Amino acid sequence: MSHSATHSPTQSRYCFVFLEIFSSEGGIQSYIKDVLQGYSALKHQPLADIFLLRDEPHCQNPFESSPSFQFHYFKTKSARLDRIRLAIALLFYLLKYRPQRVFCGHVKLAPLVQMLCQPLGISYTVLTYGKEVWTSLPTASLRALQRATTIWTISRFSRDQACTSNDLDSHLFQVLPCAVDGDRFTPGTKPTHWVEKYGLAEATVLMTVARLWAGDAYKGVDVTIRALPAIAQVFPQVKYLVIGRGDDQPRLAQLAVDLEVSDRVVFAGYVATDDLADHYRLADVYVMPSQEGFGIVYLEAMACGKPVLAGDTDGSADPLQDGQLGWRVPHRDPDAVAQACIEILQELSTAAATAHQEGALSRRTDGSWLRQQAISHFGRDAFVKRLEQLFS
Repeated sequence: MSHSATHSPTQSRYCFVFLEIFSSEGGIQSYIKDVLQGYSALKHQPLADIFLLRDEPHCQNPFESSPSFQFHYFKTKSARLDRIRLAIALLFYLLKYRPQRVFCGHVKLAPLVQMLCQPLGISYTVLTYGKEVWTSLPTASLRALQRATTIWTISRFSRDQACTSNDLDSHLFQVLPCAVDGDRFTPGTKPTHWVEKYGLAEATVLMTVARLWAGDAYKGVDVTIRALPAIAQVFPQVKYLVIGRGDDQPRLAQLAVDLEVSDRVVFAGYVATDDLADHYRLADVYVMPSQEGFGIVYLEAMACGKPVLAGDTDGSADPLQDGQLGWRVPHRDPDAVAQACIEILQELSTAAATAHQEGALSRRTDGSWLRQQAISHFGRDAFVKRLEQLFS
């Protein structure tokens, strides 16, 4: 079932095949939206057909009326039937239009794309993100990656992990980092109603935005909770604001009780996207000693003028520019996290006390410099420029 623009069979075009974009929220989905938004901003690009396995025609699709895209939906009551319908529609499409290239939006779809494109001599690119390609892949998926024209990924770390785990040629990869929305994420004062809601008056606030799923313990919320007693000895007003929800929250709450810091940990639960920038403004420091494929949250925090702490062996090396823009510490080490947090907070309080002196601020705690760096390297314009290079 397809929606949107019409075009003639003689036009050369692109084809994108995705699992889902609009029916669920997550890092992959927001990255794909960046790609679509970037594509629609490019000049002289052919119309692109978007095949969606799990989205439905009535889902909220901000691109539905875009002249750049035509959407094709395949969701029914049966997941198996959906895949068959997608495969048949894609085969007929490829035979009829012979697109310049097919962009496969998930490694799970890559075997199908390879099976259909290769015999027809149509080149294809596979988009990868993080953990889904960091371990050894099934034979069919691996073969599909090996035979791709290119593989796009979000960071050098993600590329290196995929290559190491699957013996892939690094020359196949092109890095297209995530983009930060500098218009939405901006500096500002701590909003009073949120300060009151979370009991943060007079507090020094550390903050993390993360899913609290048991399978995502690598996000490091537990490590930051373990670091709190040491931080509190130096900064008695410290509180830790945790934004996100998931089945790991009871364990984390219990950990805070066991360490006698439960009065310092505030679980905010789910926060709507529209309120997220306000929550970054509540923070003094954004802390997430994690293992990320990239870590868009670090850029969002920096765009709001906040210093950041990340893990030292993951994709956050890219948004943090190898530590030039923030602190990178061993991601499961509470002592290292505590030490770095104390250092950042001391720099911030020194800066506040000597605000009139030039150069009192180290660059990594200078909010306006952090924002400028985040946006010049990873803002929308930088993203579109990089996309243009990949398409040329």
